Order: sequence, then structure tokens, then C-alpha cells
Amino acid sequence: MDNENIQAVPEAASVKTKSRRQLKKEEKKRLSKFHVSSWEIITHYFKYNDAEKKHYKYILGRRVGEKVWPVFRFLILFGLAFVVVYPILYMISCAIRPQVDMTDPSIMWIPKTFTLSNLVETWVAIDYPELVWDTVTVNVVCSIIQVLTCSIVGYGFARFKFKGKGIMFGIVIMQIVVPTQVILIPQYMQFRYFNPLGIVGLFNGGEAVNLADSPLALYMMAFFCNGIRAGLFIFLFRQFFRGLPKELEDAAYLDGCGPFETFVRIMIPNASNSFLTVFIFSVVWYWNDSYVSGMFFTKSNTVALMVSNLHQTISAYYSPTGTPTGVASDWLVWIESGCLLSILPILVMYIFLQKNFVEGIERSGIVG
Repeated sequence: MDNENIQAVPEAASVKTKSRRQLKKEEKKRLSKFHVSSWEIITHYFKYNDAEKKHYKYILGRRVGEKVWPVFRFLILFGLAFVVVYPILYMISCAIRPQVDMTDPSIMWIPKTFTLSNLVETWVAIDYPELVWDTVTVNVVCSIIQVLTCSIVGYGFARFKFKGKGIMFGIVIMQIVVPTQVILIPQYMQFRYFNPLGIVGLFNGGEAVNLADSPLALYMMAFFCNGIRAGLFIFLFRQFFRGLPKELEDAAYLDGCGPFETFVRIMIPNASNSFLTVFIFSVVWYWNDSYVSGMFFTKSNTVALMVSNLHQTISAYYSPTGTPTGVASDWLVWIESGCLLSILPILVMYIFLQKNFVEGIERSGIVG
């Protein structure tokens, strides 16, 4: 009896499979019977009545859209990718070719001879290890401070009710709207003669302290959530914390946690991807910021300032007299090598953190 049951199982499965295939064939036959090709619609269009014309016009439009949209989407994506990738490809092409190949009209993208000497020489000319270290000590510290302070402020706007909340959040939005150039000169004067409320003067013989050429100026702006980037990061944290379930906080309060302990033990672990996303945004923003850094620093001790003065640095290093000579095209291979070295740390960071970065963007309210 058991053997009969065992043999009946594959037979039932085969019958079921045959019935599915038969149903698919019947469905396909039924659809083909009532299917009207696009060519038939075009050739018989003027023979249809108004209702049929409207119906077949809609069907023809959908069929054309299904064929045209993938091509149109490919062209858009290819165009955007070309705009983004073209400068990087040109940068790499120039960095790995000798200087004599720059004047050869027969060379467009692929050089006749490959060399890495441009990168090595530029590495030495800009003192790359020390440059990266100085940039990291400023940018990463500012980013860490900014992530901590902006997350606390964003959590307060998302979860607490207090008087003046709308006005204060409006001020945060104004930080995003108001250009940096409008407040940069007052900022510089504030840190050039740093003496808030005369407190510093009490310990310095009545004189102000000059913080204009010190990283402390950027550290303090990051701590007090000043500038466009801080306003944007507060908004991102607010959007993310608003999306977390309220029950998480209620459970923490029942366990005896206060607001700050709830933020540290409950909210931060659940918002780890958002913290990483904001941190990457902040690092890249500081890394590329030559405008504000150029106002507070008088020498090229960051990557952004090095890139903005790269022509003078390269030409002065290779000139026999040590002074800048010639035009930028004379030193183009070394300039492009310096630009390639400047983005290398950011590319490496993104390669290792891209998964968490994309997840943080999806959950932080930037899209959808």
C-alpha cells in the first residue's frame, strides 16, 4: 500500500504540471485570438469608430512607450554618467602620460607610453603624507564634532515639544538658505578678534585672541552647528528620528532611562547608518571646502587649499629658482596627478562604506 502511495505522488505531480502547461497554452491561444498587432492598428485606424480609435490609440501609445522608454532612460543615464566620469578619465589619462605626450596631436586618451613618475614626483612636491595628515586632523575632527552636535539638535527637534520650537527650526532652515558668503566676513572678524562678552579678555590682559589661523575656529563652528552644512545635517537627523517608532522611547522610559540615556542607548544604535551617512557627507564637504578654509588659513595645509594653489606649488617646486614660472598647461600632467591624489582618500573611504552609505540615504529622508 505504501509503494502505491509513493508511485501516486510523482504521477499527481506530472498531471498537475501538464494541466499548468495546458492552461498556459490555452491562455496564450486566447490572447493571440484577440491580440491586434501595432501594424494592424495603423493600417485599419481610419476604419474604426470613435470609441475604437480611442481604445487602439491608447494601446498603441503604451506599446510605443514600452519600447522607447528604455532607450530614453539609457541615454539619460549614459549622459549623466559621462558628465561625471569624463573628468576622472581625463585626469587619469593625463596623470599616467609623459609631459611630451601633451603636445602630441595624435594622442587623445591612451598615451603612447605609460609612466607613474608624475604621481611620485607630485607626491614629493606637495608632501602628500603630511598634507593628508593635516587635512584629516582638521576635517575628521570637525566632522565628528558636527555629527554629535547636529544629531542631538535633530533629536530634540524630532522628539520634544518646547516653546519657540518652530522659530528655532526656522533659524535652522535659514542657515541652509543664507549663502556662506553673506556671513563669512563677520565670522572672520569674530574669530580674528575672539573675545566673546569680554570673557577672554579677563584672562588675557583685556586683549582678544586671534583664532583666524587655527583649527579651533572650525572646531567651534562645528560644535555650535554653524553654517549650511550644519543646518542640512540637523534637518536629516530630524527626518530620520521622526521615522523611528515612539514605542522605543516609551520602553526605555519605563526601564528608567532619561532622555539623554535613551538617546545614547536606544536612538544612536538604531540610527547608525544615518550617523555614517552624515559623517561621510561632512568629511567630503570639509575635504572639498577651499572657500571657508581659505578665509581662516593663510597657508596651504589642507587638500582643498593645495588643489586651489596647485599650479603655483608644482611650478615653484620644479622651477630652478623656486618661484612659479610658466602657464598651467606646462605643468598639466603634475597638476592632474595632484588632483588624482587629492580624491584618492575619499574614493577609498566610499568603496569600503558605500553599502552603509546607501542604506543611510534611503532611511534618512533624502529620497522618497
